[in-house]
This record gives sequence, structure tokens and C-alpha cells, in this order.
Amino acid sequence: TIVNDFQSICQKLPLDLFVNRIHNENPLTKENLMKMYGQIAPVTEKILPGQKINTVAYACTSGTITIGEDKVKEKVQLAKPGCYVTTPITSAIKAFTEMNAKKIALFTPYPESVNKTILEYFNRKNINITSFNTFNIDLDEDIANVDPKYLAETLIKLEKNDADALFISCTALPVLEILDEVEKKIGKIVLSSNQTLIWDTLRSVGYKSSVQGYGKLLRN
Repeated sequence: TIVNDFQSICQKLPLDLFVNRIHNENPLTKENLMKMYGQIAPVTEKILPGQKINTVAYACTSGTITIGEDKVKEKVQLAKPGCYVTTPITSAIKAFTEMNAKKIALFTPYPESVNKTILEYFNRKNINITSFNTFNIDLDEDIANVDPKYLAETLIKLEKNDADALFISCTALPVLEILDEVEKKIGKIVLSSNQTLIWDTLRSVGYKSSVQGYGKLLRN
């Protein structure tokens, strides 16, 4: 999902996108997410080996929160010294500030144990979560196979009256293409892991122009 989302936006822009994959075990648990930690540096090194990269985006929201943003950055920069490092949760927090969103309705596809970690993280960051909903899915591939139409219908029906924005967590969830639709239907800012990650990546390499079709954050 994340590769397709990046390509949907970046293929038309004046930048080069390179991808490598990191092994992620199922089911989704804190223990399995932590197993990615030791792979971050060698997987990053295999992207244009020996060459400089401006920005590296580590594309796993729950993985970043489980491992820790600083530890992800440290491992990436071991392989690519001096590069800018972003993650879905790093970029989401920046997007909340950018859009002046102080109260967040949170939606995830994760199982209970991972959701607990996500909610604890937001609590530590003093992010005001006004409502929380989940699909409670255990397998990453099942998250990627959620029907976008069903997802849109679910998001539109959520309780979010007190929220400034709706944040949809997870880079595997196919939400990018429905962000505009959901935003128009609910009349609130809608942010997602992939959208904020792409936004932060683009800004980090100096691309400031509006990108249409993927929510207000990228239009601004």
C-alpha cells in the first residue's frame, strides 16, 4: 500500500523515489514489531549503496511507536549519515501542528495490544484523543485488503463531533485515495499515516507546491 501511495503522488514530481522492504512478521504484536529494529540499518544501506540520500522514510506507524522514533532515526543514519529521517508518527505530529489540530479522533486497524501502545504514545505526547475506533485486525495483509469503499463508509459514520481532525493510523490501510471524499463528507481535516509521511518527505526535499486530490494537508 505504501509503495503505491508514494508512487501515485511522487511519479509526477521532480524527485526520485527508491524503495526497499523490511521483513514484518504476522500477527501484529509488539514483539513482532520490535523484530524490525535490527533490520533497519542493513535494509536502508541497500538503497543506493554507498550513495547519499536526502530523505529516508521508515514506513511503519506501529513499528515506529514500538521501537521508538529516536532509535529508528539512529539506525537509519548509521546507514545513511546526515539524511533527514521521517516516520508516519513523526510526520503525523507535525501535521497536527501544521493544521492547528488540537483534538484528534483516532482510527486504527490494529488489534488490542498494539492499540494500547498507540494510545499510550499519544498520551505521552499530550495529544488530546477525543474518540477512538478500530477494526481490530491481526494480520498486515488483511489490513491492506480492506475495501476502500467500506473504509470510507466506516470513517464517515464515526463519532468525531468534538475533534478538529480525524487521524487514520497504519501505512498498510488503503485510505489515501478516499481522503478527499471523507473530508468533504465530514467537514473536518482528515489525516493518514501515508499522507502525512508523503507530505513531510516532500517538504524535506524542498517541494512546496500544492498536491491535489489527497486531502487538505497536501493541498495547502
